[in-house]
This record gives sequence, C-alpha cells and structure tokens, in this order.
Amino acid sequence: QVQLVESGGGLVQPGGSLRLSCTASGSSSSMNYMAWYRQTPGRQREFVARIDNGGNINYADSVKGRFTISRDNAKNTILLQMNSLKPEDTAVYYCFKVPGIWGQGTQVTVSS
Repeated sequence: QVQLVESGGGLVQPGGSLRLSCTASGSSSSMNYMAWYRQTPGRQREFVARIDNGGNINYADSVKGRFTISRDNAKNTILLQMNSLKPEDTAVYYCFKVPGIWGQGTQVTVSS
C-alpha cells in the first residue's frame, strides 16, 4: 500500500520561502501523476500544482511565478518550492498521487 509523507511546512514571514517535500513509500510503482493541493478551514481543497511522469507541469493561477514543482524519481519524491509567500498562502498543503492517495498534510503559515 502506497503512503505519502509530507514535510517542510512551518511559519514564515510574508515574502519568505519554504520548500515542501512528499515522499511515496510502500510500493514500487512509478510516481506517475502527482500534485499538491491546499485547504483552509471552511473551504474546499484547492489545486496548487501538478507534475506527471512526462514532466508536464501545471500551476494554479494564484501561485504561478512563485511556486515551482519538481520531482526526484530515484527518491520517489516531489518538491514544492514556494517563494514570495503571501498570507493568503496559509493553508494545510496535501500531496496527492493517482489513483487517489493523499498524504496527511503539512501546515504552512505565512504571517508577520
């Protein structure tokens, strides 16, 4: 059974940076389509970025130019580099893997 473990969240001031990582374990399956989502209390989980096995990448408009998603297949890991963070980026960030596997989430708080 595949498990996803996120890390790298924390508290950062506006304009700062954080890097999230998500490692898949428990299966020899390829990374395939993987993505980051985020959720704030009272709101639906929203798409942030995705990367597929062919290296195709998409971002939500709200993070374009500030966030970068990448992958390390040898380590079964995807990364989300977040720069120029804003208070509205505050959320729990979740890693997602096809066919419907979610990580436990990592809290990102952007505040002065």
